[in-house]
Amino acid sequence: MEKLLFEIGTEEIPAKFMPGILAQLQELAEKKMTELRIPFEAVKVYGTPRRMTFIASGVAEAQADSTVEAKGPSAKIAFVNGEPSKAALGFARGQGVDVKDLVVRDNYVYAVKHLAGAAVKDLLPGLLHDILTSLNFPKNMRWADHEFRFVRPIRWLVALFGSEVVPAEITGVQSSKFSRGHRFLRPSAVEAGKEHESVLDAAKAFFDTAASKVKNSVASAVIGATGVVEIPDADAYEKVLYDNFVMVDQDARRELIREQVTELGIAEGGHVEIDEDLLEEVNYLVEWPTALCGKFEEKFLALPKECIITPMRDHQRYFPVMAEDGSLLNKFITVRNGGKDHLEVVAHGNERVLRARLSDAEFFFNEDRKQSLADRLEKLKTVSFQEGLGNMNDKSNRLVQASNMLSMAINAKVDKEKLNRAALLCKCDLVTGMVVEFTELQGVMGREYAKLDGEAPEVALGIFEHYLPRFAGDELPKTDIGRIVGIADKLDNICATFSRGLAPTGSQDPYALRRQALGIINILLDANYHISLYKVIAGSLYLLNIAPEQTGKLVPQIAEFMKQRLRNMLIDQGIRYDVVDAVLAEERNDDFADLYARAVALNNFVASEAAPALIQAATRVANLCKKIEEETAINPQLFEVEAESALHKAAMEANKEVLAASVQYDYATVLTEATKLVDPINKFFDDVMVMAEDVKIKNNRLALLSAVKDVTHAVGDLNAIVQ
Repeated sequence: MEKLLFEIGTEEIPAKFMPGILAQLQELAEKKMTELRIPFEAVKVYGTPRRMTFIASGVAEAQADSTVEAKGPSAKIAFVNGEPSKAALGFARGQGVDVKDLVVRDNYVYAVKHLAGAAVKDLLPGLLHDILTSLNFPKNMRWADHEFRFVRPIRWLVALFGSEVVPAEITGVQSSKFSRGHRFLRPSAVEAGKEHESVLDAAKAFFDTAASKVKNSVASAVIGATGVVEIPDADAYEKVLYDNFVMVDQDARRELIREQVTELGIAEGGHVEIDEDLLEEVNYLVEWPTALCGKFEEKFLALPKECIITPMRDHQRYFPVMAEDGSLLNKFITVRNGGKDHLEVVAHGNERVLRARLSDAEFFFNEDRKQSLADRLEKLKTVSFQEGLGNMNDKSNRLVQASNMLSMAINAKVDKEKLNRAALLCKCDLVTGMVVEFTELQGVMGREYAKLDGEAPEVALGIFEHYLPRFAGDELPKTDIGRIVGIADKLDNICATFSRGLAPTGSQDPYALRRQALGIINILLDANYHISLYKVIAGSLYLLNIAPEQTGKLVPQIAEFMKQRLRNMLIDQGIRYDVVDAVLAEERNDDFADLYARAVALNNFVASEAAPALIQAATRVANLCKKIEEETAINPQLFEVEAESALHKAAMEANKEVLAASVQYDYATVLTEATKLVDPINKFFDDVMVMAEDVKIKNNRLALLSAVKDVTHAVGDLNAIVQ
């Protein structure tokens, strides 16, 4: 058993690409090795800004043996009177086996071949090349005159099976034992000794040889590379690079950054609330992390906190330092890709950059304060909404009407004047200098400026909340004003885009309509708002002045788009796919909060012991109900046996409870009531011939079953449940 090491060395890769790249690399390595029948124990991936690596442990030296079967003619054709026919002889010859070795099974003959596994080292060159060329990236590039595309130019390859180099080559770069240490940090001569010098000499010799095989431009880049280090075998990979100031284990590097930033924040008299996304990005910006603290002038603390944090975090990748009371200190922590030498110089440089950013923020803030948000409504007329659909001032007026429509639909107890004010002003910060410069602050600056303008606190908070959620996992609005205006805004965007024939297709969603649809659904479910989606979609299209005939086509199209998002969300949350199908089978139900409550209740029920009996009974009832030709009322006078009367009585009693529970969206109780009908249903089928010759009797029994179905299928179509 050996370890297989494959390191792809590149120029610096965008940090946000790295998590996805490493996940893909691990998946590809495991998949490709499995497909080649190469036994292995585990695959671990490593990544830094300049490399992506996998190490497969417990790799066997020989490919697993395999058995291949080929199906031939039927036994009757293959053997006549016990002797092989021409068909059998030809089949055996084509498969390379003796006719005597053909196997008869299921009335057919099979050629069974046992293939011995090949030596793994012979398979590895093709395997590594396949993995490398199968990687996909958000953006690719070409370099020199190569046609091959990759996330960044490839500068070196390390491919080792144990201590033996695996031959691999791409764009003139050949695999070797030589990797790269940190770009700038080097072990001293005393630390490295003569051994380090001999490694460099060996590396130079290797690359001198390689240079003759590649074009001059690539050769010079390879020979001129710095920090060449030898990896003697796969086991030594992590330690050798660590000794050369590269922490290849991204998980260990991430935790070290977290520890350094946390401890430094405490040492500076505050604390750092670590943003996980920022931490992940910083993790892939450095190979040897060292946290350091910088400062900025206290005068900038007069700005709203977000005006300082946003340039720090989103533009400079700094961690803000907070005081114990949650206020911001005039300090920040950044992570250097290097050691502890001359940290004061590095801090000074970062301070200068941040000072410029904060000076810009201060200027824009002061200029913005010369006008109130309400004064900017007129300027919204200069900002287009969507082609042919007016400007942002028109949208603001639409949002006032849409918010009132939604408020009435959900019977929300909100201050109508404050709701209208929030809807009218929610887009005004788009034309402020601060938001134009720092687009991440839309909504945030609207809230801050509204407060400073003396608007009601509910209005200011609603302006901020209507943008929520801004991304997957973001917080949801907590006030009715924020929720209602947010739904109105997102639905207006979706309806407007669909009306222009720009519905998302495949992976293309330039207007982020899927995200906005999910935002609407999350708000509806979180607030437990019960509304008719068809009605509010039609209302939004009406406010957009969409023609009635076009509205008739768009409403079901947009509703189905929304339902598909709900379907995906439910499945992602662990709801069984057949339960989702059962609940969504009723197309007329467009109340998403109701559908969600049904899905949760039914998903819990199908895992219970009572589920199989109810599903079986309900399915029998539903199948017979398909034979109903015309709806008739139940006539108890036509009952002929006790089982009919008993089922009728049980169904009527259960129906009362089901109606009462459904009003409260208590679908667990609905299913409990439905299970009470299992025994009467089974007794009914044992004692009664439903499809009687007397048409009146038959129709009366079918009408009874239809009433029973109203109870058993009150939560969803139980026929869709897979047992």
